[in-house]
Amino acid sequence: MKYKRWSLSQKLEILASSEEIGVVETCRKYSVSTGTFYNWKKKFDHKGEAGLKINYDLKSKELKQVEEENRVLRKLLGNKEIELEVQRELLKKKFGTSDPRKI
Repeated sequence: MKYKRWSLSQKLEILASSEEIGVVETCRKYSVSTGTFYNWKKKFDHKGEAGLKINYDLKSKELKQVEEENRVLRKLLGNKEIELEVQRELLKKKFGTSDPRKI
């Protein structure tokens, strides 16, 4: 089942509607469970509108961008390590040692 994500204005509208027609009727009208409604009400009473703001996507765009950059850099570092290992193996075969200072 796909869950609906409610915007701040929708949540405020539902909370305001509950004062006019009652909690049960409001929940039926908007197809919201009473548990969800009371969670919203508790958050609204405690923090006001800030408590109802959408916060399920706390990972900011900047954080996602930095994680992607980090992933790319790790991949590049891994490729560089492989390249260096191949060079060491070639030096071993050619000169019998992988230490370039001994050549």
